[in-house]
Amino acid sequence: MSEISYYTKEGLQKLKDELHELKTKGRADISKQIAEARDKGDLSENAEYDAAKDAQGHLEARIAMLEQTVGNAREIDESTIDTSKVSILSKVKIKNLKMGATVTYTLVAEEEADIKAGKISVKSPIGKGLLGKKPGEKAEIETPGGVITFEILEIGM
Repeated sequence: MSEISYYTKEGLQKLKDELHELKTKGRADISKQIAEARDKGDLSENAEYDAAKDAQGHLEARIAMLEQTVGNAREIDESTIDTSKVSILSKVKIKNLKMGATVTYTLVAEEEADIKAGKISVKSPIGKGLLGKKPGEKAEIETPGGVITFEILEIGM
């Protein structure tokens, strides 16, 4: 049984759009490639055919993964989010107590994470460490670079 994941309306729509694109245009493109490769003769020594079949396998695997993800996805009603503690979709301003640097992250589902946009996954080490914390609390988080202590400065939407 798969795990339920929570998404913003936009994030869930993006997944559904990708799934639709792969099922329609993606499958049609692969079928065309296979047909073109098949027309070139002997399939036992046809590298183009093998590559097209391999690409088809990858495409179908991605479609299956997206179908499962979308099937287990739940859209978050932003109006019901409690901003007194860190949760998914919280915009959290934190301070690295060792370095003195302050950063703001929005906690999102794994598939929506984009560090350049300031969105980190709730499943990342920092995301997990911040969940449930309140302003003023400290979070000691085990990262690949060692333990980092953050102070939660603000929580918003």
